Amino acid sequence: MSANIAEMESRRAAAKMGGGQRRIDAQHAKGKLTARERLEVLLDEGSFEEMDLYVEHDCVDFGMQDQKIPGDGVVTGSGTINGRLVYVFSQDFTVFGGSLSARHAQKICKVMDAAMKVGAPVIGLNDSGGARIQEGVASLGGYADVFQRNVMASGVVPQLSLIMGPCAGGAVYSPAMTDFIFMVKDSSYMFVTGPEVVKTVTNEIVTQEELGGAITHSSKTSVSDLALENDIEALLAARDFIDFLPSSNRDDAPERPCADAWDRMEPSLDTIIPPNANQPYDMHEVIRKTLDEGEFFEVQPMHAGNILCGFGRIEGKTVGVVANQPMVLAGVLDINSSKKAARFVRFCDAFNIPILTFVDVPGFLPGTDQEHNGIIKHGAKLLFAYAEATVPKITVITRKAYGGAYDVMSSKHLRGDLNYAWPTAEIAVMGAKGAVEIIFRGQDVDGIAAKTKEYEDRFANPFVAASRGYIDEVIYPHSTRRRIALGLRKLRNKALENPWKKHDNIPL
Repeated sequence: MSANIAEMESRRAAAKMGGGQRRIDAQHAKGKLTARERLEVLLDEGSFEEMDLYVEHDCVDFGMQDQKIPGDGVVTGSGTINGRLVYVFSQDFTVFGGSLSARHAQKICKVMDAAMKVGAPVIGLNDSGGARIQEGVASLGGYADVFQRNVMASGVVPQLSLIMGPCAGGAVYSPAMTDFIFMVKDSSYMFVTGPEVVKTVTNEIVTQEELGGAITHSSKTSVSDLALENDIEALLAARDFIDFLPSSNRDDAPERPCADAWDRMEPSLDTIIPPNANQPYDMHEVIRKTLDEGEFFEVQPMHAGNILCGFGRIEGKTVGVVANQPMVLAGVLDINSSKKAARFVRFCDAFNIPILTFVDVPGFLPGTDQEHNGIIKHGAKLLFAYAEATVPKITVITRKAYGGAYDVMSSKHLRGDLNYAWPTAEIAVMGAKGAVEIIFRGQDVDGIAAKTKEYEDRFANPFVAASRGYIDEVIYPHSTRRRIALGLRKLRNKALENPWKKHDNIPL
């Protein structure tokens, strides 16, 4: 018996060395952790249970039959994060450059199938050179098998991708279909074709970082939700992030003990709106002063800064927050902000996370660039997302809510459950000056000024909308947290279903 145990221990030790010490050292020299070291940081100590430790590829072409390493370039299994079950796969760059073979893909698919069966999040740590060329179409078939699981798991269990090295070609599409992507600065890259191919085809000379680095994807393309400084920071952020999410669409989000009083007053909010309507203020301050202990986990902070999206808690329970940001483009809605917020709203709705919306929006961004790039279709995505959402929706209009953007931002007309306004709110078709210049075209300057004052007195307040029931209550800014907490208590057992359909047809 002892000989058998010794054999098992020997095989385990060999498998855990991956591609060997030389390649492990090379990984460390790049400032990167190995696949197993990453799981040690991500998961609770001692919680990882590995699956398929001994799996090997079955390729016999190009001398591959003589190059077999147990595990085949990916570490898979389950563990816990703050005591909650998660399934994980971590690609091992020390083994064949983390390239994906048919068996490698089979291991990932097994983990995803198990996660869907029991209802637990899937976290993928991507560090791979792409398809294993020696296997040809078998490797491509493996990718497609993983893609199919991503689609089936979407909206069923949360899927988080951490890009911790190269991710190129077909490999990028699996993370792209997951719910959130975190990247590591200066060591992770995502692109369909690399710099060499780009140069050959288009004569463009571009670096990996410029083409598909963490900063590029977190600021320009919105492919990535966060760009973190290093592996450790990314893994710790993932631990914090998963804490906000339910295990599946059948479960409630985790609840944390909270010492922050639910009815805490914030007198500073009474004076946060500047006297000049064109002067900005930081919506982050409103959000943090409303949420538990000022904690706000923002996603895509570097992209479309005119709208803020992220997670926080009220009375220990997770809420999704969407808010116009007056500090950037005056909080206007444009193509990028509409897409960013629409995807976030749909995620919250899929996983039964209440949506809290702070509104200060002067309208949609005008111009040929926006129109020619499809602001109509892209703006409709956010409208569609809010309209189809059946989770509790609470809206607070802090200042401007003009035109169609008023409708889009979770208005009462889109089945908003509780729609509040601060006394500083202005709800109208457009700003007073623009409206008067249209209605009273041709009048002299004094006449326009008088009519502008009249229009402001009439519409630059929330009471017209409140008189029609479009606003449930005009509230004191300092009592915003209390009102939201009470509202979420009331809406805890909300029951609302959309008409039966195979699926909707969101304007993509």
